[in-house]
Amino acid sequence: MPINQIVIKFKNGSIKKGNTNDFLPNKKTFHLNNTEGNIEEINVDDAKAVFFVKDLDGNKDHIYNYEDVVPGGGKKVKVDFEDGETIVGYVLGYSPERQGFFMTPADLSGNNQRIYTVASYVKKVEFI
Repeated sequence: MPINQIVIKFKNGSIKKGNTNDFLPNKKTFHLNNTEGNIEEINVDDAKAVFFVKDLDGNKDHIYNYEDVVPGGGKKVKVDFEDGETIVGYVLGYSPERQGFFMTPADLSGNNQRIYTVASYVKKVEFI
């Protein structure tokens, strides 16, 4: 499996960064090689979302504008999280019965390439 740079936002508000090569959407856990060089097991249900990123540092000054069209990206959705954050993107498949779903953000200039959204922390999904 390829190595992916990720940022994990947890339901408790904490954030962890590093890389993984064993994240699968149907598994309950995966391993994070964090920025300190330690490997830790992550329970998906503890997370709000897993952000697959271009760069671990990102651009903290970037203002997200979710107006981009993602050709072949599926249906456009607005996802509201329990903590009040909203992300707009595209999904190829969504089922509220699954553990989560992948979305491609509708801001291609941002740092996020795709986002695995954990369903248990989603307040609302709206197709737009």
